[in-house]
Amino acid sequence: MAPRVLMVAEKPSIALSVATVLSGGRMSTRRGSTDVHEFDGVFLGHCAQYKVTSVIGHVFSVDFPPKYQNWDVTDPIDLFEAPVLKSEANPKAHISRHLHQEARGCDYIVLWLDCDREGENICYEVIECIGVHESEVGKKIYRARFSSVTEKDILKAMNNLVEPNKDEALAVDARQEIDLKVGVAFTRFQTRYFQGKYGNLDSRVISYGPCQTPTLGFCVQRYLQITTFKPEKFWSLHLYIMKDSYELQLEWERKKIFDFDVAVMFQKMVVNDGTLKVTNVSTTEECKTRPCGLNTVNLLKVASSALGLGPQVAMQVAERLYTQGFISYPRTESTAYPASFDFQGTVEALQYNPALREYVQALLVNGFQKPRMGSDAGDHPPITPMKSASEDMLGNDAWRLYMYICQHFIGSISHDCKYTRTKVEFESGAELFCVVGQHVTCKGFTSIMPWMAVNEKKLPQFLRGERIKMMKVDIYEGNTTPPDYLSESELISLMEKHGIGTDASISVHINNICERNYVQVNAGRRLVPTALGTALIRGYQCIDPDLCLPDIRSFIEQQITLIAKGKVNHAWVVRHALQQFMQKYSYFVKQIERMDALFEAQFSPLADTGRLLSKCGKCTHYMKYISSRPSRLYCVTCEEVYSLPQNGSIKLYKELACPLDGFELLLFSTGGPEGKSFPLCPYCYNSPPFEGIEKLLPGSSAKPGMPCSLCPHPTCRHSLISQGVCACPECGGGGGGTLVLDPVSAPKWKLCCNICNCLVLLPQGAHRISTTGKRCPDCDSAVLEVDFNKKTTPLAGGATLHAGCILCDELLHSLVEMKHGRSMFRRGRGRGRGRRPGGGRGRGGDPKMSFRDF
Repeated sequence: MAPRVLMVAEKPSIALSVATVLSGGRMSTRRGSTDVHEFDGVFLGHCAQYKVTSVIGHVFSVDFPPKYQNWDVTDPIDLFEAPVLKSEANPKAHISRHLHQEARGCDYIVLWLDCDREGENICYEVIECIGVHESEVGKKIYRARFSSVTEKDILKAMNNLVEPNKDEALAVDARQEIDLKVGVAFTRFQTRYFQGKYGNLDSRVISYGPCQTPTLGFCVQRYLQITTFKPEKFWSLHLYIMKDSYELQLEWERKKIFDFDVAVMFQKMVVNDGTLKVTNVSTTEECKTRPCGLNTVNLLKVASSALGLGPQVAMQVAERLYTQGFISYPRTESTAYPASFDFQGTVEALQYNPALREYVQALLVNGFQKPRMGSDAGDHPPITPMKSASEDMLGNDAWRLYMYICQHFIGSISHDCKYTRTKVEFESGAELFCVVGQHVTCKGFTSIMPWMAVNEKKLPQFLRGERIKMMKVDIYEGNTTPPDYLSESELISLMEKHGIGTDASISVHINNICERNYVQVNAGRRLVPTALGTALIRGYQCIDPDLCLPDIRSFIEQQITLIAKGKVNHAWVVRHALQQFMQKYSYFVKQIERMDALFEAQFSPLADTGRLLSKCGKCTHYMKYISSRPSRLYCVTCEEVYSLPQNGSIKLYKELACPLDGFELLLFSTGGPEGKSFPLCPYCYNSPPFEGIEKLLPGSSAKPGMPCSLCPHPTCRHSLISQGVCACPECGGGGGGTLVLDPVSAPKWKLCCNICNCLVLLPQGAHRISTTGKRCPDCDSAVLEVDFNKKTTPLAGGATLHAGCILCDELLHSLVEMKHGRSMFRRGRGRGRGRRPGGGRGRGGDPKMSFRDF
């Protein structure tokens, strides 16, 4: 019997490319959690049956066990020694089950994950899913290493299978655990402390991250240099001459001085001399060298500074170009091309690009240069184009990024730019001046990369000893200026220099400090810290500067690299790093008043913020609604904070009260015809009152709160029991979502899933639609009563009232439509009052976080 081979790629598009190349396009495809492509071929010299499928990035995410999820019950310091567990990153995709089923009966596994540390980590996630012991690595389990999804690279990888690298996978595990524990511990403490005191912080969470915070620190450091800068006046001599119809301004050797009287003295000395003597004329041959190969950091810097693309967007575009086969793998630290790189084939592929054809054809005729020696990080070759494309094929941003990659590659194998530099030196009144001219003799690579061209400046002929008459000598007055705010490009350079993040994560950390309102991106993609970002960094500097300096993180990254090389034990590195941060956390908590003093000077207390909205069920006084991020309620009398859903509007719901606790109900809405609305009790939302309710709540360490659409109260007319209709067709069943009647959607009536974004549009224009309390005898769905509009009723004889099940009643079923609604995040925590130990919920407002956030 022919051996069966399962091949697993990191993305469905790569699985399709691999299957297409290896099968020659002769394959069948069937649907699964991800597509499965099947064909016959040869493996290790034998006829074999192939199946090619994929994951969708990481199969698992790292988090804490349920007992550590409650913010009130768990002291953040306990998280440093808490266990961690891996759970399926996207449970609805069922990737783990899919891999396990597809691997049954297979004799060999070939892993086509991206060839970096993250890819190695996913290799071992796949191995765990399929249930094969790691001892089978190299016998039954193989690894394909490739840098592009071209036919040549896929075939080469297939003919040179290797073993997955366990050490690199463990390096990722180490970083995940350190970042999760450190980030969540500091974040929980800071968020609860400051959101419980101030109302205008304008951020969902007050987060800390071992990479994120030093990244912010660079921005704030530049900001403080600007705000503390004191301008100082200076003076300089501007001397002008005329020679052979050329008017030239000469450069003063002293540049500038800070004493006006001395500047006047020098001016008089020069003026009294009256002429300039040419003391030296020198001409040298200069060379501007072609670039090395392009790595990720340099790509991100150019994308931001020249193309106006933020690092996160640039990486997303580059990854799309890679999966479509237009460029090689975009995550690499290397700038040196391997000895086996096919320059001829790559250049030939680009001659079909209309924008590059003329230059490329000249290269093919005249020959190209051997590229400069760059650095080989041992990962991937530099980023290079793999095939020709057009703007219509790619779209604006992708085309511009692709064109830069093409230009950089062509420039790296072009001639250097050569030019002559002529410097003429003058003397007058014992003061020295000069003028410099440049003339390009060979444009070289600057023909294809014109933004790097040498600026030419022609000079007239000067002879040594010649006397030149001056036109005028002015005194220029100026002021010293502070540096500008950090640009994204400059920040990336600093992060690379200090070892903050990797080529795979630098863009993520920059994006995080922007999303969390610690910095704002201004014109020129310059990063301006907000009041919150500045207060955080200044607070760390007051308590423990190490928390915002790059040194500790740089050291940890060095240790993680040693794990990847198999030189240190991964458990030892994790333990040592966590011990360091645990000590710093303890000291930070004791000294938090120092940071609080900075917040107190910058932000408004909760009691002075917001507007009166709804009554508190404890004291019956009105609570204040604070609309700035994160939106929340604050009871001044009880001094209690209640988190609310984010990214929508909040208003009072008909002055109705919750039957459990007396709190007035609120109505949350994301607005629009595709938005969602649901009532909620502020107290129940933060403290689910029913035993076992946590099982209904999606999420993990930052589970969303409980709105009425999830409440199992048996008699309340706003609860899931009263308003729920049937299981959601997308995520329902097995603990999934339920379609619930939107109480305020008239006249565009709809059902909304209480878990996912599924919407079901009901008969539009009806006067009233309501649940009846009755169940369908066939499917057990709730029976709805619809009061149709007289003018548009579909009922015979002009009748308007009709009751039925939307699944089984033919009339109602024909009038409903399913679609996706607007994305909505139900977030928040509060004090627990569940009946089971640990059944309560913490207070704060963070969304679900992963190790990548820090």
